[in-house]
Amino acid sequence: MATPLSADGFLNSLRGEGLSVNEIGNWRNHNRNAKGAWGPVHGIVIHHTATTGTGASVEICRDGYAGLPGPLCHGVIDRDGGVHLVGYGRTNHAGAGDGDVLAAVIAERNLPSADQANTDGNSRFYGFECINSGTGSEAWPDAQVEAMVRAAAAVCRAHGWSERSVIGHKEWQPGKPDPRGIDMGEFRARVAARLGNRPTPPQPSGPPPFPGRDTFGPGRENDSILQLGQQLVRKGFGGAYKVGPSRSWGEADRLNTAAFQRAQGWGGTDADGLPGPATWSRLWS
Repeated sequence: MATPLSADGFLNSLRGEGLSVNEIGNWRNHNRNAKGAWGPVHGIVIHHTATTGTGASVEICRDGYAGLPGPLCHGVIDRDGGVHLVGYGRTNHAGAGDGDVLAAVIAERNLPSADQANTDGNSRFYGFECINSGTGSEAWPDAQVEAMVRAAAAVCRAHGWSERSVIGHKEWQPGKPDPRGIDMGEFRARVAARLGNRPTPPQPSGPPPFPGRDTFGPGRENDSILQLGQQLVRKGFGGAYKVGPSRSWGEADRLNTAAFQRAQGWGGTDADGLPGPATWSRLWS
C-alpha cells in the first residue's frame, strides 16, 4: 500500500528533479478530501488542459468550473516547463476509470485497453494537467514535455515506482483523448531513462510495519507483496523477476527473498523465501 507523499515531500520531489515550481495560494490544503478517500496511491495520470494561456489554465485547474469543482489536478505544467501547484490531496482529475488498468498499474505490467469506468481514480492517482489545446494541431514544446517527464519521474522516484506507474488519461478512462499528441509508450520510455540517470534517493531508515506472515505465500495477493518486491529490487535482489514485482505472490518472489536471506548468512528455514519480521526489518535497514 502506497501512502501519499506529504505536501512538502511532493514539492521537494519535484524540485529535486530540477523543476521550476510555483506554489499557488494555499495549495497544500486545497482538495476534495471531504468527498472521498485520498490514497493509497499507485500512479500518475497525465492530462492536457484543453485550454490556452498559462494564467487562465492555472485558474481553471485550481477553481474548476460549473459541475466540476477544483482543484482539477495537483500540478499544471505550462508550455515553458514551469509547474504550478494548485492542490494537494484528492483532486477531480481522473474520475472513474477501468479497474483492470489500475490492477496493471499496481502490478507494473502492460496496460489493457480501458473499456469500463468502474473504479475511482481520484483517490488512487496523482494528476498533472499540461497546457495544450487538445485539438491535435498544437505542438508540444520540448521544454514542456521534458518537464512532464521530470514531474512523472519525480513522483515515481519518491515512491520507488517504475515508469509503468505513469499513464495517460486516455489509457484510464474510455473515450478520453488526452494527452492528445503524446505517445504514452514513448513517454514512459523517457521516464524510464530519467529514472536510470540518477540514483535512487536513500530509503527511510525504519521499515514499514511488518504485515504478518500470512500475508505472503502461494495464492496471496496484496499491496505488501508488491512493496516487498520493490524493496528487493532496490536492494539488488530482483534477478528472478522476468517483468517486475506485482501484488500476486509468485515463485520469483520466493526465490528473490531466499537469495536476500542467504546473503544475510541465514540458512535452513531462515532462508526459505518467506519473509518474517527479521527479513522484513533487514530489508529496510
